[in-house]
Amino acid sequence: MTPGGLTPVDWTIIIGYALATISLGYYYSRKQSTISEYFTGGGRMPPTLIGFSLFATLLSTISYLSIPGEAIGKGPVWMLNYLTIPIIFVVVGYGLIPVYMRTRVTSAYELLEDRLGLGIRLLGAVMFILLRLVWMALLIYLSAKAMTVMLGVGDDWIPAITLVTGLVAVIYTSLGGLRAVVITDTLQTLLMLGGAILVIVTVTLHFDGFGWVPGSWQPHWDAQPVFSLDPSVRLTVIGSMMASMTWAIATAGGDQTVVQRFMATTDARAARRSYLTQQLVGLCIGVTLWVAGFALLGFFQDQPGLLPAGADLDGQADHVFPHYIAYYLPPGVSGFVVAAMFAAAMSSLDSGVNAITAVVSTDFIDRFRKSPATEKQMTHTAKTLAFVIGAIAVGASSLMELVPGNITAVTNKTSNLLTTPIFALFFFALFVPFARPAGVVAGAVCGVLTASLIAFSGPLFGMLPDGNDPISFMWISPMALAVNLGVGTAVSWMLARNGKPNHATG
Repeated sequence: MTPGGLTPVDWTIIIGYALATISLGYYYSRKQSTISEYFTGGGRMPPTLIGFSLFATLLSTISYLSIPGEAIGKGPVWMLNYLTIPIIFVVVGYGLIPVYMRTRVTSAYELLEDRLGLGIRLLGAVMFILLRLVWMALLIYLSAKAMTVMLGVGDDWIPAITLVTGLVAVIYTSLGGLRAVVITDTLQTLLMLGGAILVIVTVTLHFDGFGWVPGSWQPHWDAQPVFSLDPSVRLTVIGSMMASMTWAIATAGGDQTVVQRFMATTDARAARRSYLTQQLVGLCIGVTLWVAGFALLGFFQDQPGLLPAGADLDGQADHVFPHYIAYYLPPGVSGFVVAAMFAAAMSSLDSGVNAITAVVSTDFIDRFRKSPATEKQMTHTAKTLAFVIGAIAVGASSLMELVPGNITAVTNKTSNLLTTPIFALFFFALFVPFARPAGVVAGAVCGVLTASLIAFSGPLFGMLPDGNDPISFMWISPMALAVNLGVGTAVSWMLARNGKPNHATG
């Protein structure tokens, strides 16, 4: 293998893909006649496509880069999270989806107002908007960071790369609505899978077989026990499985990007099929990315001189995957895989923009509109909002470099701050009959505070000598949810016992 970087053929593939997605958005923009069509595809979209879209939305460039990087630099324990898929599917498919599908809504947060009042609905909507803006800013930044590695340029190119990535995704999303998002997400999923497979194939050809498979625990991998009472241990088998399961259930039960896709199907059975598709696709591509990470570990251990200047397989493991893509894949193949990474970034950006637009339009503009608007006016407003929201996410991406840790840690420290508190709002509204708005708010405040203290325990209380936080990021979701539900339930029970009415129902 001789390093070559991206060739004109590669750039042709990348630019062609970007233009194709914009064209698709324009095509579907001509078929929209109602706001329901724009946000939920008319509620008649095929479950399989919705499942692929769900996967692409929740994976993104963050996972596409972090999974190989985690395998290379930290070890295989995080991969065991896939063992929780059956539990997650049963809880979401048979516990949450039937409840949500009884009411057809554009915004998931409409469900909160009937039970807990307008204030809780707006609280959920605001928390979701903040969550997805941070998520989109993070994935834009990480995508741009990966592109600088592939292009061999400095970090001063990050603003230009974020602008191009964000602009393409925002254009086709604001034009085409959910249908364009779902179709492009499906294509992007196939590209991501193909890209990971190509990496495995080329490394296997280099070794003339599977000599790259690690035969023992690598010296630079962290100690990752089954369980530990020491909260500073970065990962344990039990802790990482709890974190993954909590995040997946909370996301499916409180995130507009997921609930919106459930509403795009015909009924609970179809929504359940779409979620099963998402879980199976996630398992397939996730395992493929882990194998790709192990393959790259073997390749660069065999050829250490081919690592980027100043990089190693521990501290800079997240850079290894994009570096290999750009420099050690054949011309044309590199363009295909870079397009897959570009696709991974856009898959979450487009979904986030569309979901935030739905929430702002439904929970704020339409909810407080004094005079009725026509379908054409509402659709035009939604498209304008989508463009503005995407621009905000691109601008906020520059702040993500301030969060310490590798991609896996940074993702958990940012996206998990509000994931479980948002889900807790729905849990109280749908499953706690004595819930009171004041109790729910108290639980949310304590949940967010708990998540923040754990996520930034290092900067707040001092990093440990080995560079780890005093409390591992894997405890953010489980502990925040436990505190949230515990405080919210206790306060609501005391208010109900003292005769405090639920103002939402009188």
